Amino acid sequence: MKFADRNGSGRDLGRRLRTRLGNRPGREDVVVLGVARGGVPVAAAVASELGAPLDVVVVRKLGAPRRPEVTVGAIGEGGVRVLNNGLLRSLGLIDSDVRNAELHERLELERSVTRLRRDNPRVDLQGRTAVVVDDGVATGATARAACAIARREGASHVVLAVSAAPVEWSAWMAGAADEYLALETVDSVLAISWLCEQFGQTTDEEVVALLRSSQAREIDEDVEIDLGSVRLHGNLVLPADYSGVVVFAHGSGSSRRSPRNTFVARELRKAGLGTLLFDLLTFAEEDDRRNVFDIGLLSARLVSVTRWLDQRPDVGGSRLGYFGASTGAAAALMAAADPSVKIDAVVSRGGRPDLAASRLHLVEAPTLLIVGGEDPSVLELNREAAAMMRCPNRLWIVPGATHLFSEPGALESVAELARAWFADHLVLAGDTGLR
Repeated sequence: MKFADRNGSGRDLGRRLRTRLGNRPGREDVVVLGVARGGVPVAAAVASELGAPLDVVVVRKLGAPRRPEVTVGAIGEGGVRVLNNGLLRSLGLIDSDVRNAELHERLELERSVTRLRRDNPRVDLQGRTAVVVDDGVATGATARAACAIARREGASHVVLAVSAAPVEWSAWMAGAADEYLALETVDSVLAISWLCEQFGQTTDEEVVALLRSSQAREIDEDVEIDLGSVRLHGNLVLPADYSGVVVFAHGSGSSRRSPRNTFVARELRKAGLGTLLFDLLTFAEEDDRRNVFDIGLLSARLVSVTRWLDQRPDVGGSRLGYFGASTGAAAALMAAADPSVKIDAVVSRGGRPDLAASRLHLVEAPTLLIVGGEDPSVLELNREAAAMMRCPNRLWIVPGATHLFSEPGALESVAELARAWFADHLVLAGDTGLR
């Protein structure tokens, strides 16, 4: 065996799954389910690699009467039961034998569910891809039961992924899942048992801790956003217990690499806000300067990316904000006016809102316009734009700052102003002094 522990095998398994899932439809709608208890540490590492939520499925083996070491089936949450009917017949067992065995195991299963799900609500699987993870498959009974639970909970696609399994396991497991993946296959079921023993026993306390840690972990993910005609690259960071997400739109189209936006994003994350920095334009498109001023193109891209973001299971329903700079601010304001997205706050840094003049009266999100005191032409354009807007808005002048806010302390002032504005309108954290 080539894995030292469950975490190591989970990391390898997660990387394999990331390649397999690729950019197929629904790639962002994955939930990882660890088979309790030994499968949960493996699943936690898989979930971390995929940037997906982690949940647990609780199952129990059914042993034959008077021969508990012989597995004749398994039971799971919600009344799920899987039986090896051929083995039952060969052992001469009847329904009453199975019922008696199930009664005892069902009581143990319910106790486990109560312990493991305390303060850990079930993740919704309806219409999503469920990746069922275990450390190994021997008889396949518990894996079948776990997959059955995922289907019963509404998963549209089930992937069974394990550290190790017998040769040709996917053939005799046919029908349990839609896809199968094992890091290593072996000739002997005894080798699977040996592997699990080498991994050591997993306790209920460890499972609960992993579930809590997964729910509270920060996500820092490089993303590729497929808009059909173009793929845009970005970086999504969601702090633990984040309270809203700010999408950045930079004037050059390359907000993912902008040192000024990167600085502001880092300060926003300190306040518990998620951030998405991405390239509004591809490298080839940036070569044509006309694209930088094509506000219709930039705003359409921003709207599409916002929809993509809102469809992610770890973001959907969160309060969203836009931070735009220069022509990116015009794109942000025009996108905020689009009725197909719900934006809760906008901040413009040295922006050109005049380029979105025809849509400013449709913006409903509270908007903060930040302009350098030594940027007179842009300052006048922002004054005119503020007068045209019907939404709550504020024009804030940073004394001594020029258009790029490169003066000492100028960008820090922008970050603090943006943090306070978003905290007020995304976090609803109370008075910030900017009202």
